[in-house]
Amino acid sequence: MNRIEESELIINPRGAVYHLDLRPEEIAGTVITVGDPDRVKEISKHFDSVEVKRQHREFITHTGYLGKKKLTVLSSGIGPDNIDIVMNELDALVNIDFETRMVKPKPASINVIRIGTSGSLQADIPVDSFVASTHGLGIDNLLNFYRHEQNEQEKELLHSFVTHTQIHGQVGNPYISSCAASLIKHFVNGFHQGITVTCPGFYGPQGRVLRLGIRNPELIDRLTDFRFGQHRITNFEMETSAIYGLGKLLGHHCLAINAIIANRVRKEFSKDAQATIDRLIETFLEIFSSQIG
Repeated sequence: MNRIEESELIINPRGAVYHLDLRPEEIAGTVITVGDPDRVKEISKHFDSVEVKRQHREFITHTGYLGKKKLTVLSSGIGPDNIDIVMNELDALVNIDFETRMVKPKPASINVIRIGTSGSLQADIPVDSFVASTHGLGIDNLLNFYRHEQNEQEKELLHSFVTHTQIHGQVGNPYISSCAASLIKHFVNGFHQGITVTCPGFYGPQGRVLRLGIRNPELIDRLTDFRFGQHRITNFEMETSAIYGLGKLLGHHCLAINAIIANRVRKEFSKDAQATIDRLIETFLEIFSSQIG
């Protein structure tokens, strides 16, 4: 196996991976990702102890203990481009020897769980509710830069999706990846479940019109109406498909849970989004403490 060159995996003078500024011993086997850097402390304040605090650019990391369980919370920033950095560097921390710059012979897996905010695409999924994503369906193109294969059911679903949404010719090839069954089984009670669509932006890619016209003004309706067997699209945001897709390729266990702070069908926005996010954090930590790991 070839040595990974300095230009391909950048390690800083303290022996930490470049963007995250983390050393291998500074992360736990379960990593929470959040988009908002300020949300890191809102989660770690619940820890019994915090052993590591690192910050480089928008990437803030706290690692500590909740009871006897070690846990890391990391801010990813917004969008699939940032997730490309986060997932690859988290994997490097557990699967590449920083001294030899060689991939370790026996791959290790971690849990990566996104706690985020999202917009509902179904009238029956109201603001201030929670969604656990069974699949991440990407219209962001990130995974198309990697070698990946879809199984036959995924190919059929994507074909149906492209036909229904008329999205072909406007963006690249959509892709889909599923969550970790070992994680989502803990997020049933109190959670809606369904497909999360990941977009490469917040305004035009999510059908918002301010001063610019958009190419597919019917996108929201078509996403809402899409069905494939028992599957439907519950929500959309900007990270889940990238986490699921890269996590699957790298062999990690991934899940996204989102607080619904907007309903795009009802044209509603939460009157207290922070309270909903706080409730999701507390719900996750209770489940983690008693059921995960």
